[in-house]
Amino acid sequence: MVTLSNHAVSAVSLVRAPGRGSIARACSTLRAETPVILTFARINRNRRTRGEPYAPVALFTAGYLLAWGGFSVAATLVQAGLERAALLSPMDMTTDSRLLGGVLFLAAGLYQFTPVKLACLRVCRSPIDFVLNHWRDGAVGALRMGLAHGLYCLGCCWVLMLLLFVGGVMNLLWVAILGAAVLAEKLSTGPWIGRIGGGLLLACGVWLLAMG
Repeated sequence: MVTLSNHAVSAVSLVRAPGRGSIARACSTLRAETPVILTFARINRNRRTRGEPYAPVALFTAGYLLAWGGFSVAATLVQAGLERAALLSPMDMTTDSRLLGGVLFLAAGLYQFTPVKLACLRVCRSPIDFVLNHWRDGAVGALRMGLAHGLYCLGCCWVLMLLLFVGGVMNLLWVAILGAAVLAEKLSTGPWIGRIGGGLLLACGVWLLAMG
């Protein structure tokens, strides 16, 4: 979960950047998904050796990408709506509205403390537990497992990705900061990184609303 998006300015008029970014991010984060994919493949191979039902690895991966594809569509619709409301610049995909920016920061900060966020983070931190607890046989089962893991992954950081509208989709420094925050949270063993981050996000949201 390191890279969020990276586009050339010349492509903005042709492709909705957040939507395209979600697909690009899903592909790039397959490297970060290597542990769960390898765990799935190892268990799959052992089951096949024993003559037990197994599930195609490619379909597991496709399910993961399907989850991010759905988010891509949703992000594109949100972007289009914000542009129509004149809340988002069509050139750099950044909002000038302190009200919208403050609300997004507050939403991201509050989400850090929710049970849903913590549950998704626990799954992302333990690939073997996910594979063992969510195993389903067959092609459909593999697709459903990949989709489920993709949704858990989205559950960890979807609100943070919306902050791209505040700092700018084209702002590589902002992209790197968000990516580092997601990675640090995933690699930590407790909730404190997320809670500290949540507190900072809330503070930024309050500051933006006060300035507005």
